[in-house]
Amino acid sequence: MTEESSVKLHGFWASPYVQRAVLALKIKGIDFEYIEEDLSNKSESLLKYNPVYKKVPVLVHNGKPISESLVILEYIDEVWTDSPHLLPTDPYLRAKHRFWVAFFEPLFETMFTTLVTEGETQKTVLDELLEKMDVAEQGMKEIFPNGVPPFEEQKPGYLDIVFYSLYGTHEAADEILGKKFLTVERYPLFVSWVNALKQVPEVNQVTPSIPKFVGLLHAIRQRSASPKA
Repeated sequence: MTEESSVKLHGFWASPYVQRAVLALKIKGIDFEYIEEDLSNKSESLLKYNPVYKKVPVLVHNGKPISESLVILEYIDEVWTDSPHLLPTDPYLRAKHRFWVAFFEPLFETMFTTLVTEGETQKTVLDELLEKMDVAEQGMKEIFPNGVPPFEEQKPGYLDIVFYSLYGTHEAADEILGKKFLTVERYPLFVSWVNALKQVPEVNQVTPSIPKFVGLLHAIRQRSASPKA
């Protein structure tokens, strides 16, 4: 099915949640208009289309807004039903992918906390993050029993998109933390997964500049460290 329609996406270049929506649209081959938002001065359109959370991403399809990145991904897959499909067609595999996406989702906040804290607080949160990554690394062996396949005959799907939005800019986190946290010794499957995804043209198109992203993280850290008035 090819949906002839108006598709707009309100986003912010550094948001991993926006990255998911952009990547899904590109993988599905959907033409869309991208609208970059200034999150310090949000547009009237963004506030109108997402009055509850007032956040990006917001997908506007034929004037109807859809908010929250995971909801947007599933909406895209349900409306534009031609392949490639984002979710597996097999109900059991679809459930497994949704399960692991739900597991990954809280790790975004945990990772962000490691990047804006210092000292013992940072160490404690980083240890918590790594322990959960240990669990996920083992769990992904069930999803990829023969290792991560190259994305040559198939496009990235729902689980791949969410995973990459979390770890695709790990080099920036390495620079902020002063050490590598996604190592091949501890996370061989994760590292091979990231590397395989980076070979996909659509993925490269949505990956932000690492130096620019590091600069943003430094600015956020400075704001977090500043005493509140």
